[in-house]
Amino acid sequence: MADTADVVVIGGGQAGLAAGYFLRRARLNFVILDAQDRPGGAWRYGWDSLRLFSPAEYSPLPGWWMPHQEGETFPTAGHVASYLRNYEQRYELPVHRPVHVQGVHDAGAWLAVDTDHGTWRTSIVISATGTWDSPYLPDYPGDDEFAGEQLHTVAYRSPEQFRGQRVVVVGGGNSAAQILAEVSTIADATWVTQSPPRFMPDDVDGRVLFDVATQREAARRAGTDTEGVSGLGDIVMVPSVREARDRGVLHAHPMFDRLTREGIAWNDGTHQHCDAIIWCTGFRPSLHHLDPLGLEYQNGVPKTVGTRSVDEPRLYLLGYGDWTGSASATLIGAGRTAKSTIADLADRLHPHEKTT
Repeated sequence: MADTADVVVIGGGQAGLAAGYFLRRARLNFVILDAQDRPGGAWRYGWDSLRLFSPAEYSPLPGWWMPHQEGETFPTAGHVASYLRNYEQRYELPVHRPVHVQGVHDAGAWLAVDTDHGTWRTSIVISATGTWDSPYLPDYPGDDEFAGEQLHTVAYRSPEQFRGQRVVVVGGGNSAAQILAEVSTIADATWVTQSPPRFMPDDVDGRVLFDVATQREAARRAGTDTEGVSGLGDIVMVPSVREARDRGVLHAHPMFDRLTREGIAWNDGTHQHCDAIIWCTGFRPSLHHLDPLGLEYQNGVPKTVGTRSVDEPRLYLLGYGDWTGSASATLIGAGRTAKSTIADLADRLHPHEKTT
């Protein structure tokens, strides 16, 4: 016998909890299925020095402000994980864990969510699994020849393991800049990027970034040009990155063309020895559980209107990035897109009831 619920949320991180908050307010019967054995989502796995880009008061989920962390302007990953745990308890969200979702199937009048703990039948599925489980590693000629260590951001914890080594950091985003900043304090670090990195002004942090994302979303909805809204840059100048700039190490080289046994090489004949390569090359949505639905992908992601799937209108995708709502992969952005998502699905399930 399958369990039943109006809505099944897959994923118990920040996006799943934000959805749970509004589902509770809408008085819908729902469950949250989380593959992790403890609360905290992907914040439990970030490197030791990882920080939010915004102060705690600018980084809440809906309904409850994030408490200030003593002695820290920008909250640590551990503080965020603790906040998510307490948030889940505060609102008594029905999280089942550890539950691994194996597939979502069209079962006629229902969607069937198959898990390692049985099957759920539901009217609506919200997929909120994030990206941390799907790191992206590009294929480069010679990557199987390189004799040194290669690791992705997900496996990086602290610079200590690279003390005294020659390290190449790959990637033009915030993770690469922050990791380069600290690795370069104890190792000979080289930064390589596909295009020149774009640094934000020193006084810009996540508060401004969210305002910009909001403006971009408003422009997109109005059908107007968004180019003028996005000129701030890509890399936030957190204290560690500013310090690296002041040391003169925040200099990016063009992307290499291949790996060799001893290091990296460019087609102009330049070669550089290195002991390790840290690939800060991003993530892809973790969506294998949706494979049975046969969704059509566009630009590497399922086609959606807002957060609702075009091919399976009983499916919503929440918190994966701008394609599921402006800034939806951030704490405060997840809450905003969750609110509109739950309002939409609640209206479909109970069209004569008004939700708040």
